[in-house]
Amino acid sequence: MRAQIAQDAARIMAEEGVNDFHAAKRKAAARLGASDTRNMPRNVEIEAALRDYQRIFQGDSHAASLERLRESAQQAMRYFEQFQPRLFGSVLKGTAGGHSDINLQLFADTPEEVLLFLMEQEVPFESGERMLRFSEEQEQLFPSYRILANEVSIELVVLPLKAIRQPPLSPVDGRPMERASLNRLTALMVQEEAELPG
Repeated sequence: MRAQIAQDAARIMAEEGVNDFHAAKRKAAARLGASDTRNMPRNVEIEAALRDYQRIFQGDSHAASLERLRESAQQAMRYFEQFQPRLFGSVLKGTAGGHSDINLQLFADTPEEVLLFLMEQEVPFESGERMLRFSEEQEQLFPSYRILANEVSIELVVLPLKAIRQPPLSPVDGRPMERASLNRLTALMVQEEAELPG
């Protein structure tokens, strides 16, 4: 049952645009008639199933979609260069689908610096918050702004400057979150292109 829930949760994330692991596994369990199961798959199991699903069922279309998202991420990172942007989440990890956001962390002395920049550049945005965990005991809300660029939703999470050296913990495996600078993202894209067959 655990494996079935992981596979169905992966399909829900890939096909229905559900980006939250918890929501996907609850929806999968309900569909399989196992809403009350205590044996839920871990997020890392769902992420592995999602990679398999995308490789088997979405192949070339997933690769093309991911490339477009990463190119949009590069453009956004250049635009917000003064805030030392770091890409995180599904676009970096390669599990992003057609409904995925681009997730960027920006670093500033105060969140108002990013807000002021958006207003000065006349970039339409929606304000929000993102909960991040830096240790088992410490989680904190940070301001976020959602913008649209090239019909892609981009989430900007504003962190203090010191957080550039201390990444928050990943909601997938609880380890320090994987993040990429513009240079690292560009190198990753070049490497993956070189590994393509043909």
